[in-house]
Amino acid sequence: MRVMFAEFACLSNFTFLTGASHPEEYVRRALLLGIGAIAIADENSVAGIVRAHAECRDIARRVAERQAWDRQNSPIGPPRPEGLSQPPSFPVYGTVRLIPAARLVFTDAPPVIALPVDRIGWGSLTRLLSTGRLRAEKGSCTLQLSDLMEFADGLHLLLVPQAEHLPGGAGGWGPHMERLTRRFGARMHLMMAPAYDGGDRARFAQLAEAASHLGLPLLASAAPKMHHGSRRRLGDVLTAIRLRCKVEDLGSAAMANGEQRLRSEAELRRLLRDHEQAVDNAARLAAQLSFSLDELRYDYPDEGSESETPPQRLRRLAEEGLSWRYPGGAPQRVRALLEHELTLIAKLKYDPYFLTVRDIVAFARSRGILCQGRGSAANSVVCYCLGVTSVSPELGTMVFERFVSEARDEPPDIDVDFEHERREEVIQWIYERYGRHRAGLCATVIHYRGKRAIREVGRAMGLTEDTISAMSSQLWGFFSTQGVEAERMREIGLDPDSRRLQLTLQLVEEIIGFPRHLSQHVGGFVITQGRLDELVPIENATMEGRTVICWDKDDIDTLGILKVDVLSLGMLTCIRKAFDLMRQHHQLDYSLATLPPEDPEVYNMLCRADSIGVFQVESRAQMNFLPRMRPRCFYDLVIEVAIVRPGPIQGDMVHPYIRRRNKEEPVHFPSDALGEVLGKTLGVPLFQEQAMQIAIVGAGFSPEQADRLRRSLATFKKHGSVSEFRSLFLRGMAKNGYDTEFSERCFSQIEGFGSYGFPESHAASFALLVYASAWIKCHHPGIFACALLNSQPMGFYAPAQIVRDARAHGVEVRPVCINNSYWDNVMEPDGQGGLALRLGFRQIKGLRDEDAAWLTAARGNGYHEVEDVWRKAGLAPPVIERLAEADAFATLGLSRREALWAAKAITARKPLPLFARELEGEGIYEPAADLPQMGLGEEVVEDYVAMRLSLRAHPVALIRHLLTPQNTGGGAGGSPGSEYLGKDEARRQGQTRGRARR
Repeated sequence: MRVMFAEFACLSNFTFLTGASHPEEYVRRALLLGIGAIAIADENSVAGIVRAHAECRDIARRVAERQAWDRQNSPIGPPRPEGLSQPPSFPVYGTVRLIPAARLVFTDAPPVIALPVDRIGWGSLTRLLSTGRLRAEKGSCTLQLSDLMEFADGLHLLLVPQAEHLPGGAGGWGPHMERLTRRFGARMHLMMAPAYDGGDRARFAQLAEAASHLGLPLLASAAPKMHHGSRRRLGDVLTAIRLRCKVEDLGSAAMANGEQRLRSEAELRRLLRDHEQAVDNAARLAAQLSFSLDELRYDYPDEGSESETPPQRLRRLAEEGLSWRYPGGAPQRVRALLEHELTLIAKLKYDPYFLTVRDIVAFARSRGILCQGRGSAANSVVCYCLGVTSVSPELGTMVFERFVSEARDEPPDIDVDFEHERREEVIQWIYERYGRHRAGLCATVIHYRGKRAIREVGRAMGLTEDTISAMSSQLWGFFSTQGVEAERMREIGLDPDSRRLQLTLQLVEEIIGFPRHLSQHVGGFVITQGRLDELVPIENATMEGRTVICWDKDDIDTLGILKVDVLSLGMLTCIRKAFDLMRQHHQLDYSLATLPPEDPEVYNMLCRADSIGVFQVESRAQMNFLPRMRPRCFYDLVIEVAIVRPGPIQGDMVHPYIRRRNKEEPVHFPSDALGEVLGKTLGVPLFQEQAMQIAIVGAGFSPEQADRLRRSLATFKKHGSVSEFRSLFLRGMAKNGYDTEFSERCFSQIEGFGSYGFPESHAASFALLVYASAWIKCHHPGIFACALLNSQPMGFYAPAQIVRDARAHGVEVRPVCINNSYWDNVMEPDGQGGLALRLGFRQIKGLRDEDAAWLTAARGNGYHEVEDVWRKAGLAPPVIERLAEADAFATLGLSRREALWAAKAITARKPLPLFARELEGEGIYEPAADLPQMGLGEEVVEDYVAMRLSLRAHPVALIRHLLTPQNTGGGAGGSPGSEYLGKDEARRQGQTRGRARR
């Protein structure tokens, strides 16, 4: 059997702003060129190799499918006559093997390409990379040759020679060979790669001589920076972006030509015709390196104890939770479901996963941090009993096997949302509990998108900033329709025939989707039983106290590695603060699971679209949809959450569902089988799970094909790839007797949420938060507004709109007061047996919570003048001025201007001891200043400047007489805009306008 050639030094675009091709493109190109194995060797990184590995696996899967089809079907047409040679064609049965690798760049030696021989070697490589990255800031890696000596087990080295003028000879490796030989022995090659500069033949001769002197075999490589020569221009643009200069100023940093590309074995033999042994050595080494990423076995943290195994502990906690959730006894159906789920979890050995999530949630609850689980496995009886979710299994409609089954060899998915203000406590506890050597956050690959691509490519191409801004302003239509770019260029005053502009547009389109750098995932934790840095390299995050791995969530899914999402949600902060206020003022002790269910008043409020501030249904689209949907039960909220989404809207699912719900058109199903799938949504597919079931039931997809469809429908997927299933889906539907029109419409609906499909399990968890926030708003509008203001920033609406909505619900809102306010907004007695909302110091722009803490701590019996704040609290004059600008001294009888006048008189940061109190008869008294009174319009403007809201009037009320001139003159309605004002305020407004007219 002939040994296949291998390329060991491919530099991908995960060597950011250097490599000009995706890892997947290298794999596909290698397949066309007949290269049997390929190594993606990025600088000090293995961030891109999982994508190449996934592409290799996908090619192997397609080949296996084709071979299986060939075995079951006879060839089409007559057989090829004997003696006739095979015509050139696509390598239908060819595959490519990925060789894991990394190019190690040292501070004290030339680079090497490290190749793991086995699983031990992979652990050595990842620990070596972790060592270098943890001693440097994010995005950097500092390695010395001594680090390589420490982590040498299981590694094979390709020594990369440098320029001949380096000291020591042998491409700079001479001084280091004794150490390397002692440590690595025969596990080394000297790499020979062309530079394509006309001097390769002489250079190869020198390298051959050096290799003979060092006793090292040569190994051939094309050292490609791109998969195809057509990427040369993009490669120069990436270099210009990295060096922050124009392409025309690159000089020697630019590629000399387009030759540094992936090459076939025949091409490399031609280039190295005097050293073909080096090409043979590459093939031999590839045969020796058998390690694959498929060998990485992820071990769940063992969450058992000496007295209990994980299954025993999970069962005990679940049964304890059953008693806690159902004090009067659990229904038989729930008990049967629990037993079924526990049996399946134990069989698939997912017990530690559920225990890990349970322990994280238990810690949060012990600290009073509100949390709510969601995800494919979160809406189960087990998670309900463990306290991970508060969605009762009686309300859910999901089948556990859809998410935890033997057909899917991967862990279930559970995301847990925590209060956004306190999530960091949970993150740091995870680090403390499992250790930084066992826990790390996933990465997120930041890709080039429209505006950044235009901005950075435009600068590299030498476009002016105003041209770049003009192009960026046309983004939304710019790349959406081919053929209209020229027209749009003319609209913004640019010449579409300009060669530089045309080239820029081509390069912008080419760079879209390229990775630019690694960022931190919002909360996806990878937790291992053993050392995490022997599975994947760890590096520092930008935020202090956090460490991340170099793979993103898609890479983790590809390798079947557990990820627990520890996410933040502002509404949970709001609900928890509302629960605290209800407990404080009304002695009501509620949780998400104990709120009164199915309250008609809550649904009546939602039917009126009275949902400002309510989770998920506060957008204009949702407020428009609520009166048409008219939700009357919890499952209506589940649908409400899922239907007003980009996917269902693009798939034209909204209007058919409403018409069927309102009985304006009949509900019909093309078959009984699909009726079971779509019955609960009236025949309209709304959820990701339904798309999978339609593919299985209607189109005859296998479980493996349906799982691939699910991945392509993944929420927040950067590149929806559902269209590749179109022909397979339509053929399957036709085979099962469904007409073409229905099949096309059904697939277009599935395709509609290909880039954003919302799972039913997520919708159910979100629906609970919709109901909880709506219930609080319905029955305690003041407390809801108070909690919402204290949880800012979050949601759609600014504080001014929240306050206005609260007042519309009959809540008395009181202004910021130097003697009555605290940092947070609070509820205080209104003197009539109710509660009023007192605005807090946090509403004042630029005021810190530390200043508010000093202010309230030193308040005592109250402040009586502006200088008291300076003397007692020791606040700096600029802080006191901010308080005065917010009219916080109004209760002292001081107008805003008077308080500001007094604040401006304070010049020292602290009172001097001699003048801390007035001396008897010797104080300096200034005459009272006669300051003009501010008009209503001025007061409103200053309120918005200082606090972004006003309790005096709506800004539009001040110009209502201009907007509706027919009402000018008052009449029965009083002064313009008086419906927004009290009597005194309306009178003052009229006086203000009168003075303005005079």
